[in-house]
Amino acid sequence: MYDRALKTIRQYHRLSQSDLAEQLHISRSYLNEIERNKKEPSLEVLHKYAHRFDVPVSSIMLFAEQSANTTYDRARVFFADKILKMLEWVADDTDDEHGPTKKNPSNSR
Repeated sequence: MYDRALKTIRQYHRLSQSDLAEQLHISRSYLNEIERNKKEPSLEVLHKYAHRFDVPVSSIMLFAEQSANTTYDRARVFFADKILKMLEWVADDTDDEHGPTKKNPSNSR
């Protein structure tokens, strides 16, 4: 599930694969393979993501938790999936050609 989490983080920040790969000092093809679940990111790459986006590595790893052969906390995986879906929804909304919708602070009450 690293593929989905890392792609969502990139999209949420409106970065192309090329731009992020350059910022992380990795090849765009390696980033593409990670996002397509063809390769697992190294711990070093996870640390680069954590540093670049100012999030703990443990938060990134939470999104990636999955295993059919081991016991794990199903509630955490369930909520991580829901959080990813919300972030994907927000990322898709900000990709709209009109840009992100802005709320009028005076109408927020």
